[in-house]
Amino acid sequence: MEELIRAFRASNYLAVGMIYLRENPLLKEPLRKEHLKPRLLGHWGASPNISLIYLLTSYVLKEYSLDAIYVVGPGHGAPGYIAPLYIEGTLTKFYPQFSQNEAGLRELFRSFSFPGGLGSHCTPELPGSIQEGGELGYSLSHAFGAVFDNPELIAVALVGDGEAETGPLSTSWHSSKFLNPARDGLVLPVLSLNGYKINNPTIFARMPKEELLSLFRGYGYEPKLIQGEELTEVIQSTLEAIRWAFNTLLELRGQRKRPILPLLILKTPKGWTAPKEHNGKYIEGYWRSHQVPFSDVHTNLDSLRLLEEWLLSYRPSELFDKEGRLLIKTEEIFPPEGKRLGDTKYANGGLLRVPLNLPNPAEFSIESFSLHSNTLPLGKYLSKVIAKNPKSFRVFGPDETASNRLHATFEHGKAWMLETLSQDKDEGSLSEDGRVMEVLSEHMVEGWLEGYLLTGKHGLLSTYEGFAPIITSMVNQFGKWLDISQDVPWRAPISSLNLLLTSVVWRQDHNGFTHQDPGFINSIVDKWPNVVRLYFPCDANTLLANVHLCLQSTNRVNIIVCDKQVHPQYLPYDKALSHVIKGIGIFDFASLNLEEEPDVILASCGDIPTKESICASFILREFFPKLSIRFVNVVNLFRLTPESEHPDGLNDRSFDLYFSKDKPIIFNFHGYPWLIHRLTYKRTNHKNLHVRGYRENRKTGIDEVHLQPFLKGRGGITTPLQLAIINQIDRFSIAMDVIQRTPSIQLKGGKYVEILKEMQIKALKFAYNEGIDHPEFSDENFLLPKLRQLNA
Repeated sequence: MEELIRAFRASNYLAVGMIYLRENPLLKEPLRKEHLKPRLLGHWGASPNISLIYLLTSYVLKEYSLDAIYVVGPGHGAPGYIAPLYIEGTLTKFYPQFSQNEAGLRELFRSFSFPGGLGSHCTPELPGSIQEGGELGYSLSHAFGAVFDNPELIAVALVGDGEAETGPLSTSWHSSKFLNPARDGLVLPVLSLNGYKINNPTIFARMPKEELLSLFRGYGYEPKLIQGEELTEVIQSTLEAIRWAFNTLLELRGQRKRPILPLLILKTPKGWTAPKEHNGKYIEGYWRSHQVPFSDVHTNLDSLRLLEEWLLSYRPSELFDKEGRLLIKTEEIFPPEGKRLGDTKYANGGLLRVPLNLPNPAEFSIESFSLHSNTLPLGKYLSKVIAKNPKSFRVFGPDETASNRLHATFEHGKAWMLETLSQDKDEGSLSEDGRVMEVLSEHMVEGWLEGYLLTGKHGLLSTYEGFAPIITSMVNQFGKWLDISQDVPWRAPISSLNLLLTSVVWRQDHNGFTHQDPGFINSIVDKWPNVVRLYFPCDANTLLANVHLCLQSTNRVNIIVCDKQVHPQYLPYDKALSHVIKGIGIFDFASLNLEEEPDVILASCGDIPTKESICASFILREFFPKLSIRFVNVVNLFRLTPESEHPDGLNDRSFDLYFSKDKPIIFNFHGYPWLIHRLTYKRTNHKNLHVRGYRENRKTGIDEVHLQPFLKGRGGITTPLQLAIINQIDRFSIAMDVIQRTPSIQLKGGKYVEILKEMQIKALKFAYNEGIDHPEFSDENFLLPKLRQLNA
């Protein structure tokens, strides 16, 4: 017990030193302003509790010889995490410059929150961390994701009481209802209740005790409150509570029933052990201790003296010898190397990662020049992936797996530990052993998947494209983690984050304007070229090949956009695979007079824009049989960028081979059209690039008078072709664009433009009168016969 108290004092001393000092780390001489960092950065308020749980968990792990990870939720929690990581010896193991002596202490203090040094969050550079905590709300979902299919693992998740107010965290308490102790590890949530955020009290800290405890009992936990200020008493009480919690978890381990998990609520003052007041202003126990408790130490001698008193209150001479070596018996506190929180293999999941045993996607492929759902074969493929990898692969989604046509995976059940009803046997697919993880929270399933990947497993998340922006910032945080991790030599690569966006913007037939949002791709396209990939497979076989390759990749964020509905199928699997590998290709069946120099380039990216452009090509083929059309399809969006800006980018010579140096390019794109201009603005032929895509404000973008009467109700229900026409990505608009921009047919194309306008009016009138698209323009009657005739 005495060594624990000394280790806690040392942790607090180190945390304060990291925030304030760059010299005189052992206070061998009176503190002067020359010893201070010029710029004071760091967050003190949450640090004591972070250190306390680290130390006491380590102590119990040593007693029980268990495997655990520590997920730190409070933002900017690095000082409280780095301090025990240093005392434990792990920080020095990975970073010898932080040696266990005075020079190492000085280097540690200088490096914290300093350019080129250690960050203020639990960043990827810190051993033992799987969550940076830059954005609050994900500690609990990460912890649960980490223990899925890791039955020997316990995740201790420290939840800040500010973080606990966020929507994602509030939902994450329900994660226990999907946890099966017979196959999964267990989670110990610890709510750090210090009472204040940056400048406001926290809700949970002001709730009456019984209301607080009742809330968590209602969530399905067994809560225990530890409260106090006196150091020895709090440490003793918290240690006893952690022992109780671990005993409870060990009793739950292996049981095939919903676990009632223990939950600790640690209520201590904000910035515990700091000075209580300064100049008549509250510090400890108040929001002023959140960051740097008093920052005028460079100019105010009283503040400087108070800082010195604060540091000396930890009695550093009892914690370090004159050379700066620790006087703490660390072997009495921490588990052996490899079992320590900072040194666990589970926090470096790439070490545990085993490549998937994947089936042959060709077995699930679809006949070309047919009609089929794009995602249905993928569901069957993923079901086989689960069968071949029953303990390392899961499918995640926010209650949309069936809607997204991936329901073949239900053969392996949907995880569910709550009550089941008799009617659930009617294709409900609920199972304690389910491999499909569904709950109506995009944040929670994304957090689960991230934790799952970070501890060595594999997965895929599918969601509606229109709701993907809900997790934009989560994916952004995870992408940053992957980006930095690639610069950390000891972090092994983990499986990629694979996101399938379906129910796409162009097929919101019954959902309307609110579900039309391709903006997620815009939010991700500018991020980390070594991490992000954006794919737009045009049919089912291309999607199969795409996912097959993505499941083999590491350290990437793979965004795959493909609709779930029935669409024309173009490529046999072998050609689809080749197309995905190349990322861009020429469709000979959609080109015309391909052996000649092109008059125009028809380009597409996205399944529905591709279909409309192919239809336009066939229309032009009938109008102008001597016209030379080169049809270019893009799967990997980053093939459009210069190779100097993205690893997948084409060099200028290759780009010009596809798109020419001087011919008009009519590019039909899945998302917002200006994104294509952003990616290609440096290209030789950019001046002749004309892009069509989704537009929020259709009225200002449509100058065609004949379409204006049909813009009423544009925010409501639309038919697929009607929506395409409103946005002018339809076959008729594309064909008119080609006529108007291709010199060889401009002058003689007037009558054909009139015919195309009449076709648009015909299509729109029918849609408004009948509520469906005109049969004449259906895939079955318009495109499929042309494809089959061409193939014959």
